[in-house]
Order: sequence, then C-alpha cells, then structure tokens
Amino acid sequence: METLFHIMAQRAGERARLIHFENVGLRYGMGPEILKDLTFDIPKRSFQFLTGPSGAGKTTLLRLMFLSLKPTRGLIRTFDRDISRIPVEELPLLRRRIGIVFQDFRLLDHLTTYENVALPLRVRGKDESSYQKDVLELLKWVGLGERVNVLPPVLSGGEKQRAAIARALIDRPEVLLADEPTGNVDPPMARRLLNLFLELNRLGTAVVIATHDIGLMDQIDARRMILSDGRLDIYE
Repeated sequence: METLFHIMAQRAGERARLIHFENVGLRYGMGPEILKDLTFDIPKRSFQFLTGPSGAGKTTLLRLMFLSLKPTRGLIRTFDRDISRIPVEELPLLRRRIGIVFQDFRLLDHLTTYENVALPLRVRGKDESSYQKDVLELLKWVGLGERVNVLPPVLSGGEKQRAAIARALIDRPEVLLADEPTGNVDPPMARRLLNLFLELNRLGTAVVIATHDIGLMDQIDARRMILSDGRLDIYE
C-alpha cells in the first residue's frame, strides 16, 4: 500500500509540473558544455525569476524551455511529454501553449502593432470579432493604445518590446517565458508590466522572467533561479 501511495504521489507531482529538466547539458559542436546538469521543474501556476551574469546562458535555457533547442544530454519533459520522442511536426502545437518574449522582439514589419499582437489568434483560426476587444484592451494596458495602426519600423525600442509582450500574452499561454521584458522601458512601465505578468499568473499561467534587474525582482517575493558558470541554483 505504501508503494501505491508513493506511485500516486509521484504521478500527481508529474501532472503538477509543466516543464521538467533532469541532468540536462548543452554544448555546441565539440565545444565545452555551456549548460551543465540542470535539474528543475516549472510547476503549474508558478512564478520565478531567472537571473545571473551576462553570458551565463539564460537565453539558451529559455530556448530549451521553448523547444527551439534540444539538449546534448539529459531529459526534458514538457506538458508531461519527453521532447526527445516528439515528432518534429508536433513541436509547433506544443509551442502554441508557451508564450515567449524574445530580446529581439521578432515583430513582422509589414503588420501593424494590432496585427502583430493578434497574429497568434489568427494563426489558430479564430474570428477577429472574438478577440478584437481583447487585443485593443491589452494594447491600451501596455501603453500602445495610440499606436495600434503603426508599423514596427516606426516604433521605438520600448514600444516594440511592449508589443512583443502583448503578443506573447494575448492567447493566455500555459507558460510564459520572458527574456529581459523590462529592459527598454522606464521604471513605472516596468512595474506596470510586472503587474500584468502577476495578473496572468493569478489566472493560471506559469511565468519565467529572465532579468538582470535586481530592483524588479525585489518588488515581489518569488522564486529565483540563478544561472552561473552553466549551473543553476534555486532559491524558493
């Protein structure tokens, strides 16, 4: 009976985590490992900061979580699936459940701010009447209510960043990965964006924010994942 309870508890724990890394290592080509023996979970509804010195591999770790890289060794399970066993054609379906904010924004220059933010919903085949109000409301929240019909080349760096954040949030992903999401905005807007991430987390999304901003991290009591020399230390 004790063994049965142990198995049931283990399975419940697996269901409670969205991303699981076990002894993961990554190297490019024949070079040295840049990520070493990473073992951690991203639980459902969790909120954490990923921090560490420049060049530590934070962006690379986010790419592994986003399934745009595969590890050299170790196990990664995403939504309870071993990514080494997932057919390539199925990866885009899993990525739709993950929102990501890249440092280089990756907006499409021929689409307006509104169209860029609405793109994930259009790709899923949703009718515009079902999401137009939400897109406009979110753009207003991130301070882009007056920039709805502007193309990305006209936007400032901070405006592009906020548009990229809105695009990552619009479909309420199960996991949000944000790479330096407040790096190009002033402190009041950084706080407003943090509140937006917290609200999304309250609604059920697990959030991982990679940042160097100690002041931002000090504003809330959240788990900290510190990456240094390719290794990860976690402080609850």
